[in-house]
Amino acid sequence: MTASEPPVQVAREATSGALTGVRLGRAALSWVRQKPLGAAGAVIVLGMLLVALLAPVIAPYDPVRNAFDRMHVPPSTAHWFGTDQFGRDVLSRLVYGARTAMLVGLVASFIGASLGLMLGVASAYFGGRFDLFFQRLMDIFMAFPLIIMALAIVSIFGTGAHNVIVAITVPFIPRCARVVRSSALAVRELPYIDAARACGFSHARIMLHHVAPNVMAPYLIMLTAFLGQAILLEASLSYLGLGVQEPTPAWGLMLQGGAEEYAESAPWMAIFPGLAITVSVFAFNLFGDAVRDTLDPRLRSTG
Repeated sequence: MTASEPPVQVAREATSGALTGVRLGRAALSWVRQKPLGAAGAVIVLGMLLVALLAPVIAPYDPVRNAFDRMHVPPSTAHWFGTDQFGRDVLSRLVYGARTAMLVGLVASFIGASLGLMLGVASAYFGGRFDLFFQRLMDIFMAFPLIIMALAIVSIFGTGAHNVIVAITVPFIPRCARVVRSSALAVRELPYIDAARACGFSHARIMLHHVAPNVMAPYLIMLTAFLGQAILLEASLSYLGLGVQEPTPAWGLMLQGGAEEYAESAPWMAIFPGLAITVSVFAFNLFGDAVRDTLDPRLRSTG
């Protein structure tokens, strides 16, 4: 507190901040009670983030160091999840694989959904021929399944984490743009948009400050839905040998190395990466469904 600030004002600000924190806490508890499965998914997602951030502390071994004297060691106290065909600790590679999954999933989902937001808003706002041309272009992109489009992009640009992010981002753009456009069409007809035009505001200002904030709900819904899909796509590309390459730890790559040749002699090589992919995608889907039910007024419970 400075000399120029009266004690009453400081007390009011402190009280206001405390009340805001209490309200947020109550809102969070209410959301947990209403959406227990979504809360469970959020806990798993937060756990994955912590594992990815603290991988050097959590992993007991170097995930890329070969130890040919410890190949195919079954799960034990020394290696909780066993070792692979190169003697690398499976648990350590799973922990570092969470980094790859979260990096690709978060970056690809955020960029794809954000570009879709901007393009969807622009398409709805300008309308006319621009909207007609843009929607036909989106139809072309959406005619291809996600995995087929990603495979085509990877075959052009090559493998690697950066190219995988691009390959996953591009198919997400038209899907988010289509959903955002449907909401932006209704926002475009509201009176305050006409008032903004009458005031002489630029098109960019109207779209960024007046249209985009009012379509954030579908944007957030699509963003959370893309996260699980991105992790699954990254694992699929890596499993096919078109994603992240050795020796970088990646769940799909680990599954590729243990699912076929060593399915009987060392099943743990495929079981644990498969479980990691399943749990992470399931958690993101639970969290995404809860976010959708919360943000979409048509799906909110009335009881």
